[in-house]
Amino acid sequence: MNRKVRTIMHLDMDAFYASVEQQDFPELRGRPVVVGGGKRGVVSAASYEARRYGIHSAMPMFQALKKCPDLLVRPVRMRRYQEVSRMIMELLRTVSPLVEPLSIDEAFVDLTGTEALHGPPRKAAQRLKEKIRRKTGLTCSVGIAPNKLLAKIASDQNKPDGLTVIAPEQVESFLADFPVAKIPGIGPTTVEKLKALGVSTCGQVLGYPVDFWTARFGDRTGRWIHERASGRDRDPVQPHRPIKSIGAENTFEEDLDSDERLFKWLLLQSERVARRLRRKGLQGRTVTLKVKYDDFKQITRSRTLPTPTDSTETLFRAVVALFQNVPRGRKIRLTGVSVSQLSQGRGQLCLFEDRREMRSKRLDVALDTIRDRFGAQALRRGRLWDVKLHLEQDDAKGD
Repeated sequence: MNRKVRTIMHLDMDAFYASVEQQDFPELRGRPVVVGGGKRGVVSAASYEARRYGIHSAMPMFQALKKCPDLLVRPVRMRRYQEVSRMIMELLRTVSPLVEPLSIDEAFVDLTGTEALHGPPRKAAQRLKEKIRRKTGLTCSVGIAPNKLLAKIASDQNKPDGLTVIAPEQVESFLADFPVAKIPGIGPTTVEKLKALGVSTCGQVLGYPVDFWTARFGDRTGRWIHERASGRDRDPVQPHRPIKSIGAENTFEEDLDSDERLFKWLLLQSERVARRLRRKGLQGRTVTLKVKYDDFKQITRSRTLPTPTDSTETLFRAVVALFQNVPRGRKIRLTGVSVSQLSQGRGQLCLFEDRREMRSKRLDVALDTIRDRFGAQALRRGRLWDVKLHLEQDDAKGD
């Protein structure tokens, strides 16, 4: 039985944070702009003018300033970006109810079967791009293809303000010389292994049978590489895609080596993650600690709890246990806490739950109630009174 040919659109806003800043503050237009933290932070977004200097997201701010001494640095205004994002997502839903936000500035839209209402996909995308420009002043790049993988690849072909369509009959010729390194999900390690085999394009991958790849990468990975290189992707557009993890991290204003100060930051991050879990009605089992040293080397440590939790104290104890296994001897510039393996709802109450745990949960509820009414910074734990907070920026980081 033939599968119905789908029409999937991927829309990606161009340099979103930086473009919002340039739109809101006309004096920034045409100038190199980045959005991010202070000199010790990293670049969250770079305007296209800044990218001409080799500046990109996740670059340490001090390196960006070295590349462009005239660089204009703007603070993160997450609430404003969320406001603009909501406008864009509302416009996307005018062409299809099947909209899957990937992040604050990109989404998939299933256009299958919408041609009678909105015309050919290319025309529908052109009108949508113009609506977004009129509503927000911003440009976006759009890819249209038979599936999500190819649509995402297509949207990246003609940035900024591009529109690329890969028709079903064009897929094979498009991928023949397409670099494997540009396929979403295929990382640097795999790319290097493929290069060692003399393979750098999708066409070269497909020049060998699936068995060739399973013999070298294992059954699952080998089949996956072959499938990605062929452009196959059956993943549907999911308007309510489950959240996979929730996290919080901070780059410190100065490198730290004091356990007391580091533990305060870890408690703050644990508290933020636990609060966000509770606000979303979620609990998590796998706790991950990220540590970045003063030489920018990074490590992670994880552990899985016996039962899911949304408790600040339980999460913090797990993080402290992970921190005990982190190599020391160097100062630390960043820590982060995240929780994955999420599940809905609160866990079963334990009849014999210890008093400490019960007190901790009551404290969480009390703090949530006060903060919901008076704001996130209305009240804080005594152990955190001297920790500088950056709540607005962090509360919106990638779910």
